[in-house]
Amino acid sequence: MKKLLTTLFCAMLTLCAFAQSEHLTFKGVPIDGTLSEYVDKMRDAGFSYIGKQDGMALLSGDFAGYRGCLVGVSTLKSLDVVNMIGVIFPEADDWSTLNNTYERLKSMLSQKYGRYDDCVEEFQGYAPRNDGDRLHKLKFDSCTWYTIFRTDKGDIELSIDHNGVSSCYVRLRYFDGINTNAVEQQAMNDL
Repeated sequence: MKKLLTTLFCAMLTLCAFAQSEHLTFKGVPIDGTLSEYVDKMRDAGFSYIGKQDGMALLSGDFAGYRGCLVGVSTLKSLDVVNMIGVIFPEADDWSTLNNTYERLKSMLSQKYGRYDDCVEEFQGYAPRNDGDRLHKLKFDSCTWYTIFRTDKGDIELSIDHNGVSSCYVRLRYFDGINTNAVEQQAMNDL
C-alpha cells in the first residue's frame, strides 16, 4: 500500500511539473526560443516579416479571421527569449467596428480559455451619447476597455486601444508564463 501511494504521489508530481513546463502558444507555436527562431516559425505559419523596431520583430498577416494584422514578437534583450506576442487588428475609425471586433474576439477567447479573470469596460466622465462620443473618449484616454484571461501557461489580454488621435485598434497580447517569470527573475537578480 505504501508503495502504491508513493508511486501515485510521484506520478502526480510529474504531471504537475509537466503542466508548469508547457509554454503558452500562438497560432499553435509555443511562445519560446530566440527572436530569430520565433520569427522563422511565424514565417512558416504564413506571416510576412516587416523588420525590427525597438527590439521587437514586426510581422503582418491574417489572424483569427482578420486580414492585415500587425504582429509584434518581443523579448528581453539580455535573455533573447520570446515572452510576449502582440497582435494589432486592422485600425477602425468608428466605435462600432472596434467594439464588434473586441466582442467577437472576447467570445472566441472565452470559448477556448473559459471565463475571463478580469474585465473593465467603462467610460470616464459623462456617459457618451453616440459612437462619435465613444470614439472621442477612447482617443482622449477617457475610456478603459480590456479583458484578461489567466491560464496555467500565461496571460492573454484583449483591449481596445489607440495611438494618438488618429489610430484606434483592438489589441491582443499573449504573455508566456515561463519566459515572463524568467524575465522577472532576471530583474529581481538585478535588485
